[in-house]
Amino acid sequence: MYTPEEYEEFIKSAYKGAQEPAASYAKKREEEDYHKGDKGLWWQVQFRDDAYNEACPVTPDNWEIWVPQAQPKQDPHQLTPQTLSELAYNSTKLPTPPVELSPKGDRLVVNLGTRVKLDGDFDRVWTTASIDYKGVQMAATTVATPVALRIDAGTADADPQTCTYDLVKGDKGYTVDSKDAGCNVTYLRSSGSGTYPFKAAITWKVTWTDSADPDGPAQQPGLPDGLSTFEQNVTVHEIQSVNR
Repeated sequence: MYTPEEYEEFIKSAYKGAQEPAASYAKKREEEDYHKGDKGLWWQVQFRDDAYNEACPVTPDNWEIWVPQAQPKQDPHQLTPQTLSELAYNSTKLPTPPVELSPKGDRLVVNLGTRVKLDGDFDRVWTTASIDYKGVQMAATTVATPVALRIDAGTADADPQTCTYDLVKGDKGYTVDSKDAGCNVTYLRSSGSGTYPFKAAITWKVTWTDSADPDGPAQQPGLPDGLSTFEQNVTVHEIQSVNR
């Protein structure tokens, strides 16, 4: 939290006119000369909120401590790029799959293959977590790349009921063209007066770099895959003939 000079200013300001035991605490720091001239920093206990509880007891011995520039033992809770990558992973928001059906979802037809497309730009996403404080500079970036689209027709009366398409990189991001795909969903029975819950899900391959650059080399260990979903109620009609 503080250099020796900053800590001296803090103590003289925060403990001015303090009663016991705070007065003795401030005097003790003054007698230590706030470690001025030494290499290191003053560290202070910080809470996520103002709920001071027994889970993290604070005493005059550990409220603020002096830490020399070089620690003899590595702190198992020391901040690392991997820790930052996990923070970035938890903060990453994956977009909903921009699925477009052909025919449209309210005009599907029995025995006519349903094509699936991704409408608009659809590309990888990334999130960077970083710290730049008191000489500590560190960053990590998680990169989520869409790799596969899985669809579920929402009924057993479809062939196939589910299928998976690989995504390919195009000029405007990742796309899927199911025009000639062998697993295009074909509904075998109309939805009658109701609908079928058509579902689509994108699988994202997630990697991370130990910098703010999403194009940096991927680091290990890897991160779990991500998943974003889309759901639409579709209506399947039955007609006497289908012209292709």
